[in-house]
Amino acid sequence: MEQAPAPDGLPPSLRFLKGLVIVLTLTMIIGVITVVAVIVTRMPQSFAARPSLPDSITLPEGAKAQAITFGTGWTAVVTQDNRILVFGKTGALLQEVAIQPQGE
Repeated sequence: MEQAPAPDGLPPSLRFLKGLVIVLTLTMIIGVITVVAVIVTRMPQSFAARPSLPDSITLPEGAKAQAITFGTGWTAVVTQDNRILVFGKTGALLQEVAIQPQGE
């Protein structure tokens, strides 16, 4: 008996599928490299802009902090008695603003 001749390559449908898998693999590799490059180049910039906080802040007598926020060169404290106290870089009180809640 004679043996059947060996096929000369993959069938056309499998060649097409092989091409798609290769393109997908290359796309994934390029995508991962791009994501890593963006993270490496952008992350140091986001960590560099941190607010500078004063060593200590002394609230006026009887004031209790309810919320706090930071800005460039200042720190604001909202107190339970409806005031906003703005402190400078050194912790000195720069401004005091009385707020009137709605409905009162």
